Amino acid sequence: MKALCWHGANDVRVDNVPDPTIINPRDAIVKITSTAICGSDLHLYNGFIPTMQSGDIMGHEFMGEVVELGSEVKNLKKGDRIVIPFTISCGSCFFCNRDLWSLCDNSNPNAGLAEKLYGHSPAGLFGFSHLTGGYAGGQAEYARVPFADVGPLKIPDGLSDEQVLFLTDIFPTGYMAAENCNIQPGDTVAVWGCGPVGQFAIRSAFMLGAERVIAIDRVPERLQMAAAAKAEIINYEEMDAGEAVTEMTGGRGPDSCIDAVGMEAHGTGLDALYDKAKQAVRLETDRPTALRQVIVACRKGGTVSIPGVYGGFVDKVPLGAAFNKGLTLKMGQTHVHRYLRPLLDRVQKGEIDPSFVITHRMKLDEAPHAYEIFLNKKDNCIKVVLKP
Repeated sequence: MKALCWHGANDVRVDNVPDPTIINPRDAIVKITSTAICGSDLHLYNGFIPTMQSGDIMGHEFMGEVVELGSEVKNLKKGDRIVIPFTISCGSCFFCNRDLWSLCDNSNPNAGLAEKLYGHSPAGLFGFSHLTGGYAGGQAEYARVPFADVGPLKIPDGLSDEQVLFLTDIFPTGYMAAENCNIQPGDTVAVWGCGPVGQFAIRSAFMLGAERVIAIDRVPERLQMAAAAKAEIINYEEMDAGEAVTEMTGGRGPDSCIDAVGMEAHGTGLDALYDKAKQAVRLETDRPTALRQVIVACRKGGTVSIPGVYGGFVDKVPLGAAFNKGLTLKMGQTHVHRYLRPLLDRVQKGEIDPSFVITHRMKLDEAPHAYEIFLNKKDNCIKVVLKP
């Protein structure tokens, strides 16, 4: 089969690789009908996530048709059309039983690697390094789905791939980010980063009752998309984002701030130059410019929600501000399984059509070019869907 494989920083290629096979009786094999490039994939593409190996198959947002089943998978049948959570979860451990699916104790076969870095291992993830299991990803023609009796969601007739594809990651991720804000009537939520996750966080904040959403970015087409959702927008290259949100909230600050940027944040100040220099010589793994801003900008007693991915160690985080303002910080990989059915219901009811975020539809063979335009914000690219 064809698959997009990682061969080093800024080097991905469509290779011919062996077809996946059933390894465990709880496996399924899926013929992929749609897959997407996520902002998190760019962390791999840029070489900032350790333990990647040449030939690793990329991608964790994918869906398709069941073509083969292990003997213990009774909830699916061949021909079923399914979406697959990017988090791989066993369904029976301490954490799965508490609805904390992305913290599954049993799905990362390389848990020892993660424990050395994080103290404990998160769940296994599709296509996201050997630190999280070394699982082949979904930017391919076929994929093996472990724990298929737990994770996948069957899609009813009448819904297109593009309406449901993002249930795999970015819609639940944006929604959980907003849910973590504990939004109350009349609240103002500020969202740093208007990429795909930020766009879903904006719309989810409104769905959960926010009165105002302020969106911060520098890319015009992203800001236009946020404005189309009735968000108030700030271009941080034209004004200081922290000062602007403080002024827009009468000096109090937003009730909640969402960092939908993560480890490769850009900025215009000295701290951004400091981070870039330290990351270049590997004295810092992540660039936390946005993280610093959300902590300082958030009102006293407010909530900072962090769906943006951080991979290692960051410097100059204003923990004193978080402590003295009594902030609540909530973060982590998304518990996708928790949100699949509720968000599918919202799609079916017409409350949201997740396909709004798609700007580019391309063939799998075009994936290397798709990564390049997505990374460099060329051709007004916000979200790419690939068709194997």
